Amino acid sequence: MTTTLHAIETIAQLEALFGVAGEASLKKEVPYLHPSYQALIAASPFAVLATLGPDGLDASPRGDPPGFVVVQDEKTLLMPERRGNNRIDSLRNIVADPRVALLFLIPGVGETLRVNGRARITVEPELMARLAMEGKQPQCVIEIKVETVFFQCARAIQRSNLWAPLPADAKRTVPTPGAILSALTQAAFDGETYDRELPARQRSTLY
Repeated sequence: MTTTLHAIETIAQLEALFGVAGEASLKKEVPYLHPSYQALIAASPFAVLATLGPDGLDASPRGDPPGFVVVQDEKTLLMPERRGNNRIDSLRNIVADPRVALLFLIPGVGETLRVNGRARITVEPELMARLAMEGKQPQCVIEIKVETVFFQCARAIQRSNLWAPLPADAKRTVPTPGAILSALTQAAFDGETYDRELPARQRSTLY
């Protein structure tokens, strides 16, 4: 394997570069959902689910009212799988490889919460009914058996200024979903119609 002079390719090189982890960084990691960590999950309306499968990695957003990921017990989480685009990338990966990771975010809070574990997909009627929203059950439920949990310090949120309010005169500077689809298909996709119809379609298919 060809290497370059400045590439970091071994654990020893990494440890020499970064030094020893601080005591707090090690003490905060536990193999269960401590009540303090349960409180963070209960306050979180948004999480990123990372999975691994035969075709590679996937990271997918999940969101609902705070506490949408339910703490079943100190070793188990329940996550509803709501309506989406039916790509089911995350679910395909879980069927192939149960290892998952979750990153919970809480608006206005700098710390995030990281959970690693193993998942399975279930359509158990009791769980489906329990996780219904606006009278509609999820497509399925992802049950996660927790292996390790720890909070991430606030530096990334602070550096990004993620929770800072937008200026009153802020304008959209990124392409719309329709514009992206149009660009990707050399204008074969009607992006303007897509953008015009998208808000109503999202409202009607939220659950």
